[in-house]
Amino acid sequence: MGKGGSSKDTSNIAHHKGTPSPVRNRRGQKGTPGPGGNRGDRLIEERIHDPYKTKKKLPEPTICPECQALFQQGRWTWAEIPPNANQELCPACQRIRDRVPAGFLTLSGAFFQEHREEIINLIRNKEESEKAQHPLKRIMDIEEQEGETVITFTEVHLPRGIGEALNRAYEGEIDYQYADQTSILRVRWHR
Repeated sequence: MGKGGSSKDTSNIAHHKGTPSPVRNRRGQKGTPGPGGNRGDRLIEERIHDPYKTKKKLPEPTICPECQALFQQGRWTWAEIPPNANQELCPACQRIRDRVPAGFLTLSGAFFQEHREEIINLIRNKEESEKAQHPLKRIMDIEEQEGETVITFTEVHLPRGIGEALNRAYEGEIDYQYADQTSILRVRWHR
């Protein structure tokens, strides 16, 4: 049984424990960094692949026609839109359009049901605070599923941060699960 009393099969889930990704040498053998962290001829396996991460360098300035976020100096930001800016959907708007979340936050329990409005307000306030500085951090949807509330997000850091904020404010049981070889995070909070 995992944290939170879950007995679901999680054989394809990588639980983050703060350990480094495995490394392989030229022969494909797994190894560990040498003295002082020197990896020598070893390659780091890519653990997470995000298909919505921009694969090419965008011309600057570029504006997202959906949300009006501006890509400049190598990142998406909120700023005044310059004339003649290029147009391309930002990764968050692409995820929203495709309905492919990067993060999930599942809320459950009697305490949550009794304080639902207050907790959802805390979540919305945290999202607004993060989105003001990071346009790609957004809530996609909030829906009820089998007695639980599931909130979907456009990136993985926001559900983790909100889960930690809930745990600081209300305690409860929290579990983080990273799906193996994908850029998806599932956070469960129960109280």
